[in-house]
Amino acid sequence: MEYVVPFRDVDQIQAIKRSLKKKSPRDYLLFTIGINTGLRISQLLALKIKDVYDGQKPKDYLQLESGEIVYLNDQVKKALQFYAHFIEFQEQHCLFASTNPDQPMTRQHAYRIIKQAALQVGLTDQIGTHTLRKTFGYHAYRQGVALSLLQQRFNHQTPAQTLRYIDIAKNEQTIPRINVNL
Repeated sequence: MEYVVPFRDVDQIQAIKRSLKKKSPRDYLLFTIGINTGLRISQLLALKIKDVYDGQKPKDYLQLESGEIVYLNDQVKKALQFYAHFIEFQEQHCLFASTNPDQPMTRQHAYRIIKQAALQVGLTDQIGTHTLRKTFGYHAYRQGVALSLLQQRFNHQTPAQTLRYIDIAKNEQTIPRINVNL
């Protein structure tokens, strides 16, 4: 397995989102959920429509089979609402369906989506499905999320392992943005 890097540049992330939104609402949603939740690609592809919609609107939280609860932020909810205009609401259908709504797209197809989207905005770094998860961790850490919380989310044994995973150098200074914004 090759080492992949996170998407660091927010402008490039926004460009990827715009490109995917025009091309495919499903692919746009995959990218948006991936970079905003830090879920593994296997967890993303296993999602059913009922996992993220309460029948009327997007849920606030996603409960994984492992028992882990993941917050669905405003960006994810907007992407879910956008996607809802393009799908037939069947609770048991896969959120990221292949041509058969009962079957999820493959990991290989998800990889091609992410890789192609990165190339379209001029990124030639090593990109893969883990890039979405690493992007979440990288930006969460940069915004002041405690390393211990990221370590727990990624199920890492040590803080050093998490820093390495999200591609933060040990000597790299980060001034946390603690933004209560009351």
